[in-house]
Amino acid sequence: MVALASASLPLNEVEVTRTGQSVRVMRPRRAAPADALRPTRAEVNLANLRFNYRALESHLAKSEGGSHKRPRIWGVLKADAYGHGASAVARTLERAGMSGVCVALLEEAIELRSAGIRIPILVMGGYFGPRRAGIDELLEHNLTPVVYDAAEIERIATVIKYSNREPLRVHLKVDTGMGRLGVSPAELPGVLDAFARHREVQLDGLMTHLACADAPDLETTEEQLRRFAELTSQIKRRGLSPKVIHAANSAATLRMPAAWFDAVRPGIALFGATPQNSQLPELKPVMRVRSEIVALRTIPKGEAIGYGHTWRAERESRIATVPMGYADGLDRLLSNKGHGLVHGKRAPIAGTVSMDLTMLDVTDVPNAKVGDEIVWLGPQEGSLGKDVITADEIAEQTGRISWEVLTSVSRRVPRFYREP
Repeated sequence: MVALASASLPLNEVEVTRTGQSVRVMRPRRAAPADALRPTRAEVNLANLRFNYRALESHLAKSEGGSHKRPRIWGVLKADAYGHGASAVARTLERAGMSGVCVALLEEAIELRSAGIRIPILVMGGYFGPRRAGIDELLEHNLTPVVYDAAEIERIATVIKYSNREPLRVHLKVDTGMGRLGVSPAELPGVLDAFARHREVQLDGLMTHLACADAPDLETTEEQLRRFAELTSQIKRRGLSPKVIHAANSAATLRMPAAWFDAVRPGIALFGATPQNSQLPELKPVMRVRSEIVALRTIPKGEAIGYGHTWRAERESRIATVPMGYADGLDRLLSNKGHGLVHGKRAPIAGTVSMDLTMLDVTDVPNAKVGDEIVWLGPQEGSLGKDVITADEIAEQTGRISWEVLTSVSRRVPRFYREP
């Protein structure tokens, strides 16, 4: 059984009991601001997070009325709140009035409860361990699991029955076209039978996941919603009445009122980025990643620098070295392609991004000096202007998506929080 770290253990350690033996397990711990020696850090603007939440509320309110009612917002905070720090983000959103939050892993949910988060937490990953330990944790921490399998319902019911606990409310996930998790239409009758047999497990919510809500053509998503409506009707005909029906991710929240139902599940939009074909211009970036110049040198014309000598000076050049590399989340694909901001002006990356260090060509920034701030992600205003590097821009340069850009900022980059 996995237990939370006890009072006698450091916060990044837990005790795991396997076959009667207690084992101490170290969890990766993010670098803390107090431990930071390098100038490299991620600044998380919680005021912007709150602003984005209010912007989403306003967007949902515009379509309220008629056939649409305003849905609740359940923010998706998986992957450490997209790299922003789940505990601080959840605390800010809870104080702002958010109805609930969603995570992927049971461990993520326990971390939030340990941080004092009291609003409902939906655990969407659907996997709670091979034995009863995970189910005990669900019950102990008042968590809401997502289920999609009759055997899982039976397993939960058995633990509740023999531990004399109150029934557990769950959300059922149905597969309408993602093909990843969720009960299929063919298996749904058997799952509904399991709910009928096991009153210890109560169907409180119904959900699906949309595969193509950010596509230019919404035909596939509309077909998913039709299937979802059919499955919802089938469930209700069996006498089950889920109180919360939800399907919309960020893209559907921004562009498809037909997918809103009782709640929406925005993730990336809360952090100021939008999926393709979706817009809410007022959203603000929440994370800003910055460092400083630690060395400057003059490179003569014709000299090459960096691993593989992929950059060669076409003129006498001034090169700045900055202590951030791909181990920190600065994508190696930005080599000779990306930029950093210095004094509000773009300076191109010179050479290959290495594990811990990256070089910038600051020849056209004549006042650059050791100690100057470099911004890799987010805005900067300085003596030479004002500019911003967005997650969407980096994603386009590297062939990735903005989700990857944000979640790749590693644990060794400390997060500094600006409170709203």
